[in-house]
Order: sequence, then C-alpha cells, then structure tokens
Amino acid sequence: MADEAKAKGNAAFAAGNFTEAVSHFTEAINLSPTNHVLFSNRSAAYASLYKFTEALSDAQKTVEIKPDWSKGYSRLGVAYMGLHSYNDAVLAYRRGLEIDPNNEPLRSGLAEAEAALARSSRPRTGPGVSLFAEAFGPDMWVKLGNDPTTRGFLQQPDFVKILQDLQKNPNNLKLYVDDQRIVQAMGVLMKVNVQTRGAEDVKMAEASSRWSPEGKRPAAAEADTVKEKRPEPEPEPMDLSEEEKEKKEKKAQAQKEKEAGNVAYKKKDFETAIQHYTKANELDDEDISFLTNRAAVYLEMGKYEDCIKDCDEAVERGREIRLDYKMIARALTRKGTALVKMAKCSKDYEPAIETFHKALTEHRNPDTLKKLNDAEKAKKELEQQEYFDPQIADEEREKGNQYFKEQNYPEAVKHYTEALKRNPKDPKAYSNRAACYTKLGALPQGLKDAEKCIELDPTFAKGYTRKGTIQFFMREYDRALETYQEGLKHDPRNPELLDGVRRCVEQINKAGRGDLSPEELKERQAKAMQDPEIQNILTDPVMQQVLVDLQENPKSARDHMGNPLVMNKIQKLISAGIVQMR
Repeated sequence: MADEAKAKGNAAFAAGNFTEAVSHFTEAINLSPTNHVLFSNRSAAYASLYKFTEALSDAQKTVEIKPDWSKGYSRLGVAYMGLHSYNDAVLAYRRGLEIDPNNEPLRSGLAEAEAALARSSRPRTGPGVSLFAEAFGPDMWVKLGNDPTTRGFLQQPDFVKILQDLQKNPNNLKLYVDDQRIVQAMGVLMKVNVQTRGAEDVKMAEASSRWSPEGKRPAAAEADTVKEKRPEPEPEPMDLSEEEKEKKEKKAQAQKEKEAGNVAYKKKDFETAIQHYTKANELDDEDISFLTNRAAVYLEMGKYEDCIKDCDEAVERGREIRLDYKMIARALTRKGTALVKMAKCSKDYEPAIETFHKALTEHRNPDTLKKLNDAEKAKKELEQQEYFDPQIADEEREKGNQYFKEQNYPEAVKHYTEALKRNPKDPKAYSNRAACYTKLGALPQGLKDAEKCIELDPTFAKGYTRKGTIQFFMREYDRALETYQEGLKHDPRNPELLDGVRRCVEQINKAGRGDLSPEELKERQAKAMQDPEIQNILTDPVMQQVLVDLQENPKSARDHMGNPLVMNKIQKLISAGIVQMR
C-alpha cells in the first residue's frame, strides 16, 4: 500500500502536481514511517511549492533515518537555500560530498550555496552600492517564479542568462533596460508596478537609487543638486577591447534575430523562423538556444533528421563551453521527442528512451520524465502487439497443464508465463499460474495472479477458489471466507467454494471456542497484530469500550452485539485469536 501511494506521488510530481504529490507521499509515510525515500520525495515536493520550512523538516528526517544516503543532504541543501540559510546549505552539501564525492547535483549545489553565501556577506550600503544589488539577491529566483507575470520568463534561456549576469554585476542593468522582460522583472523584484514604465524610467530609477557618499539616499528634492555637482554622465568602462565591443554588439543582434524567429514561429511561418534562428547562431555560437529553437521548428515541420542534427550540435557545443546542464538536457529532450516521432514508423523506441535517460542525467525535468515514461509505455505496447498470438498462448497453457500434472511446477510456471505474454487477457492462464505458485509456496505471487484472474473475468469461479485457498493458507480466514462467499454469488453450487466456506467457518469457530494450542494462538495473534485492519479495530475508541464491556458489563455487551458493524469487527478479532468467547 505504501509503494502504491509512493508511485502515485511520483506520478503527480512528474506531472507538476506538487500539492497532490505531497498528499500521496504523506499517505505513504503514514503506512511506512521509517522509509527515508518517502520523506526525501515529500521534501522535494514541498520545495517545489516553495514551502521550505516543511521541506527542511522532511530533509532532516531523511538524514536522521538514513545518515549515509547522499541525496538526503542534497534535500537539506535545497531547503536551506530556500530559507536563505546559506551557511547551513554549504555544510549540508559538503557532508553529502563526503559520502559521495562524485555526485554532480551535490557539487553544483555546493557551488551555488557558496556563491550565495559570498553575495550575502557583501555590504548592502555604502558609497556607490546600488539598491538593485539587493534586488538581484539569492531570493530573486523565488520571487520571479512566484509571480505569474514573470514565471514564464524563467523558461527562456536568454532571460536566465541576463539575470545571472546581473547577479554578478548589478551595474550592467543599463545594458538590458531595452528588454521589456527585464523591466517587468524589476517591477516584481522592487515591488513596483512597471507595466507603463519604459527603459528611460528604469535608467532614472537606477540613477536615483544610488547611495550618496554619506550613505544616505538622496531625496527627490535633492536630485537636481546632485546632478549639478556631477553634470557629466559616468564614462563607459574602458576595459572593453574593440573585439569585445563587437562581440557584445553581435550578441545583442543575435537576440533580436531570435525574437524575430519566435514571432515567425508563433505565426507558423516556419521558413522565416529558420532564417532568423540561423542568422542568430551565426552571430553568437555561445547560445545554443538558437539551435534548439531551430530544432523545434524542424520538429514541427516533420523534418526529424534536421531536428536531431541541430540537437546534437547544441549538445556538443554546450559541453564544449561548459554551458548550464539544463540547456543540454533541453536539447537532448528535444532530440528524444524527434526520435519518438520517427519510432512510430521504424517501430524502434530504444534510441528515444536512451536519449531521454541521458537528458535526465543532466537535469531531472518532470516533462522529460513523462516523455520517457510515455516512450517506454509505447515500446511495451508495441512489443505486446507484435507478440500477441492467442493460438500459441493456448498451446503454451496446455504445456503448462501437462507439467502441472507431472508436479513439475517451475516448468509449468514458465509455460503459463509465456502464455500470458502471448495473451495477457486470458484469465485461465492467471488461474493456473496462481495454482502453481500456491504449490511452490509463493503465496503473494499466487494471490496477485488470482486477483488478476477475477479482474479479467468476475464470473469465473476458479479465480475465487484460487484466491480463497491462498488466503486460507495465509491464515486470513475472514478474508478467505469473504472471497468464497463472493464466488458463490456467481456459482452458488460450486463444491470447492462451499467446502472453502465450511473450512473457514470451522477455523473461525475453533478460535472462538478457544480450541487453539498455545503455539497456534501465539502465531495467529502475532500475524494479526501486523494486519492494519486489526490495528484499526484495536485503536478504535468505540471498540475499546466494547471490549471492556465484554469483560465487565454483559448487558452493554449484548447491546453492542446487536450492531452488525460491531459484531463483524468482534468476529474478526475472534478469528485472529485476539478475543476468545467462553
């Protein structure tokens, strides 16, 4: 049950439904409170919701349960970063690297934490310090991610690159004030409505936000005085060579070409978009987004080979200049998408699956994970379609039957399994394999097959006899009785089902009369105490009072027995050997 809740949580997380993921992981934790992976997963979900206090609590629990697991320290680092506890984040990442020195997420996390710690220790006031330095602090990403007007910008590599530059040198703001995205971002970071403000307003804002040499911000009335004292504008930095200036101009022109390509792409003018992205790449070969954008156009046009070629070039160039791993992951994901499209004709999904795996090693993106799962599912379905053959399935099932008669159960299982590969919808094969597993003592596998048999054909009585028999051998007499009774609804005169009911009632009455040996009673009680249903009954305050009344207040006990729900629970406790009626 915990694994099932965990799987649901993982699926919700991959789909970006973080609140739902938290709910499923919480359910799994309640069922398995010592599983460190569950706390780790919930910590990641909380962090994705920017609930870093909760993320920290779960990360600490993860490390407490499994102190030698490096990922727990990665979760700690993320939570501390979100809470701006940069020194603690550095310590967490370093502790994780002591356990796993080659762990790339821990290494990159440590670098980011150390950079944030260094930034946070810089003076925020004093001569020549811009107020925008504080705006571009470590919590900048959270602020922009929380605001719906700027959240989408964070998916644009060129925008992220500009912000990274501004974090290093806030004084470069004047280089980007013509970009309306930066204007909008500044409004969010400075908590100012800048929808109607233009580039000149931002320039003026920066000028007025300078600190005076005395450490006081000049008032608006003092602005003219300050201006009179310094009538000349600040000179451009002289440390840029002609070559560097030319390079900067080319980069700016490349961004304009990219924007023009984006406009053409949205209009589905693909040929024009390709021209602009090509020109942008010629001007600036250090931004692989031009290649990945062109690859997206080729993907839309159905030119999958060209798309793959651009993605490969982007990955190669990105690694050559040590670009952000997220950009490389994006290129690989796009390549994988093209390979999936081609697989619909070639019937070969393996190259796409391999590419998605590579992308996930670069960056574990939920969208990439979903694409990988879809590709693996498509591959499995294709294999099943190609392998499907009911006639061969029947032949394999008959071979299994023959080995079953010879009591060669392992060989029988092999043939029943092959029959199910050829025809996964055959309830008889599941029923027969369940019988084999029962003979081999593999009761959990047998129970699973019996339940699948009933799912495929609820009217097939054999499925109920298989399931009931396994539950009986597992000493779950109440559940076995329910299974046999359910089967009798479909086949009221079935002798195996009727005999099963008789045997279950006999075992239940044996426990009720107290006829169990001390060893049998001890074994049955130990097994019952591991049953969640029995645990719920025993912790129910109403049932606790009923049990007291059974011993001390016979009149009240008789009243309780008139309640079918209470009587059913008492019967379960009797069957489990917890309660004995004398």
